[in-house]
Amino acid sequence: MTGGGSGGHITPALAVAHELKQLRPDVHITYVGQTGDSLGDVPEQDKNIDQVLNVRAGKFRRYHGEGWRQLFDIGTLYKNLRDTMWLLVGIWQSFRLLGKLQPDVIFTRGSYVSVPVCLAAALRGMPYITHDSDAVPSLANRIIAPWARVHAVALPKEIYSYPAKKTVTVGVPISHKFYRLSEVEIISERKRLGLEKAHRVLFMTGGGHGADRLNKALMSCVPELLERYPDLWVVHITGRNLEADIRRRYKQNLSADQQKHVVVKGFVTNLHQYSGAADVVLTRAGMTSLAEFAAQAKACVVVPNPQLTGGHQLKNAKVLADRKAIRLVSEDNIKNDPRALMPALTDLFDHPDKAKALRDRLSELAQPNSAHLLAMVLLELVEGKSLETQ
Repeated sequence: MTGGGSGGHITPALAVAHELKQLRPDVHITYVGQTGDSLGDVPEQDKNIDQVLNVRAGKFRRYHGEGWRQLFDIGTLYKNLRDTMWLLVGIWQSFRLLGKLQPDVIFTRGSYVSVPVCLAAALRGMPYITHDSDAVPSLANRIIAPWARVHAVALPKEIYSYPAKKTVTVGVPISHKFYRLSEVEIISERKRLGLEKAHRVLFMTGGGHGADRLNKALMSCVPELLERYPDLWVVHITGRNLEADIRRRYKQNLSADQQKHVVVKGFVTNLHQYSGAADVVLTRAGMTSLAEFAAQAKACVVVPNPQLTGGHQLKNAKVLADRKAIRLVSEDNIKNDPRALMPALTDLFDHPDKAKALRDRLSELAQPNSAHLLAMVLLELVEGKSLETQ
């Protein structure tokens, strides 16, 4: 397996690793990550990963909506040139590494590190499978697509430009730990997390690296939310590098009593417990996170990041908003007024029937068996079975 750079690239791979071990306990799984990845310890701590290795990789920087202006950004040009050199180093490292490992099959989520690994695999004639969570395939997957044996995708395969005979729809792989909890289970989860006094829980995550603007928007709303709902607890996952600053700001802006109602974490590996305990979830529009919250049937307020390549989060969020499965708030709104989150949050807390409608509609889109399906595709490729029957 290869991936990294963000939780959305790592956690689906780990979900597939779990299913592979369930189906074939004797399978040996090596995870190849990117040298210097700040989330590199996550696969290292997973019991289903037998070995973790790293190679160099490069990032090609493109920003949605910036257009031709990027061509004259000296800083961006320099970083892209530098990372091109790291890509070449990564291909050489991967070529040597794969020669030693001799894997039967490679699975990639399409992160930067997948490019050197899979190009080296193509040079050695080794089979690999790509996976796309979004409606718009990642640049990494588009680069390595010509030599892939199978393209696994989250949405109906007809919307992708991949060859139909090589493409299979499996959904978004998520951990088996994400599922819809009963009211009794939610109460038990809150007790385990020290939230037993909470009658309402707001959970916020901006991804493994955090989301600075979303963090600031929530902090602007928390004092008023706690004043309005004395029984509310806020669980704020900030991103590792932003945790210290967020803690400091809460300490400055909240009373001692209010601070007891706010739980701040930089990064957690038991995210399913915190989100499972929540009444309302505030999140970006990464498809992995949305798939996890769909499996848990959570009422979600979603603020997509408009700058990510291809505007894929905007498209992800629009699909769900059109189905009335999420409450959508634009980044422009919170940029102009951080408290623009308040109407969406208070409406769901004040009207439980609206929150329930969101939960039910999002739950209808869940595909909890996705990781199992993808694990089966991997094993079938190793065993030489045909994809065309799927």
